[in-house]
Amino acid sequence: MGGHIDVNGVACSLPDGRPLLADVSFRVDDGSVTALIGPNGSGKTTLIQMIAAAGGRPVVTWPELEPEAGSVSVSGSLAMMPQFVGSIRDDSTVRDLLVSIAPPPLRTAAVELRRAEAAVAAGGGEDEQLAYAGALADWGDLGGYGAEVAWDAAVTESLGLPLAEAAGRPVRSLSGGEQKRLVLTALLGSQADLLLLDEPDNYLDVPGKEWLELQLAATRKTVLLVSHDRELLARSATRIVTLERTAAGSTAWVHGGSFSTYEEARANRLARLEELHARWSEERTRLKALVTEMRRKASYNSDFASKLTNALHRLERFEQAGPPEAIPRPQRLSMRLAGGRTGRRVLTCSGLALSGLTAPFDLEVVASERLVCLGPNGTGKSHLLRLLAGQDVAHLGEARLGARVVPGHFAQSYEHPDLDERTLAEILEQGFDLPLGRAVAVLSRYELAEAKHQGYETLSGGQKARLQILLLELSGATLLLLDEPTDNLDVESAEALEAGLERYEGTVLAITHDRYFARHFDRFLLFSSDGRVVETDEPVFDEGTLERAARTRRRARG
Repeated sequence: MGGHIDVNGVACSLPDGRPLLADVSFRVDDGSVTALIGPNGSGKTTLIQMIAAAGGRPVVTWPELEPEAGSVSVSGSLAMMPQFVGSIRDDSTVRDLLVSIAPPPLRTAAVELRRAEAAVAAGGGEDEQLAYAGALADWGDLGGYGAEVAWDAAVTESLGLPLAEAAGRPVRSLSGGEQKRLVLTALLGSQADLLLLDEPDNYLDVPGKEWLELQLAATRKTVLLVSHDRELLARSATRIVTLERTAAGSTAWVHGGSFSTYEEARANRLARLEELHARWSEERTRLKALVTEMRRKASYNSDFASKLTNALHRLERFEQAGPPEAIPRPQRLSMRLAGGRTGRRVLTCSGLALSGLTAPFDLEVVASERLVCLGPNGTGKSHLLRLLAGQDVAHLGEARLGARVVPGHFAQSYEHPDLDERTLAEILEQGFDLPLGRAVAVLSRYELAEAKHQGYETLSGGQKARLQILLLELSGATLLLLDEPTDNLDVESAEALEAGLERYEGTVLAITHDRYFARHFDRFLLFSSDGRVVETDEPVFDEGTLERAARTRRRARG
């Protein structure tokens, strides 16, 4: 088993003509786990799409994209998990999801087989029977039955059901984490040599992320993954490819070590680039001064004519060689979450039980506290935030907000039908009465100014996350309800959010599976799969840890 990826001098532009990628080059070696990181909107998903197309696996929901310059080559069989897995809410089934990540010939055969089955079921005659027999033969010849065996193993491991029982289940009935876990299990157990994983950790709870880290450590496949999870990057990636924005588009820098040494290596690199540019500017100034001096002297002494010619040639060669590698354009994110004064009691829950999810629990949150909800997927955390945001959530007991508390909800799914087909400038103008100039200034603080005329639905996941935080800022919310806010944020954006929350003069109630982000909170609420909701002294991400801590406390008391 083996496979590699070569990206050589790739360049492309956005539909509006803005440069996106500029001379991007890197190699993903056989058997490596390489992380592709960079600012939101820098072109990571576009580049992954190009690699998928070069490997014969274009994602059916995206148009194929060819580089405007350069080339992408893939060695070995390739499989991919697209970014949208985890947020599927359409009418597709579990079988449809598995088919969507199969090789293209098998996908085509599955469509033909379904069409033939439907024709026979509708009372088709001999021609339809023959077509059905041919579709079955094609399915078998292309390895369909072998794929079904592998799918059965993946479904059984991920969902605890055999394929025969789960195949027709709607994908939307699965949690985001279940969707991710199913696809990852299927891909890791496939025959593919090479895996492209776009945000594989999003929607996974912490035990799921730890499972993924173990799988990445054990696999012999070549893996290129896009992730912003700092813990997963530190534990799993053997090499880091960074897309760095410049005026001409994003370029690539490769760090040959792990993420644990990345920050220091990148700081040293930026310092070297700045020094090289300073030296280049000094030398250019010196050569220009020499030309000026030789021209002055040649004006009254012909002996200096040849020296002037030599100086001009030196300056010309120097400028033709060009400056050193461009210094990446730094992100200048400033999240000014203001908040405001409220009554002391911000939230009081009395005997609150989220129907079918939690046992009754009590909770009091006072002004300026930072409380984070932890625990497995599907235990009611998001339901609690939606209830507090004023949405219709089945429950018993009471959840009461205090005086002057204005909740602001960050939704994990980014689903905002009211924002679709509106540009960012229109959203700010219509929602907050901001004229274009003021809107652009506000968007600039979130690195969104260049997307001011883009529709909300065309933004990347990270750009949508930034916009949601911006809308919370403008809303004047005094209670932030944050459901996985760092899931799609790049590392610098997540750090900017953490800094913004430290300055925020309000109360924060968040949900996260981001182990770095969780450390910025002072209260921890664990939602267990058995319905218990209990407060812990430190971040606890799984019930086993909670039980071990309880046993330790009991032994200490007895």
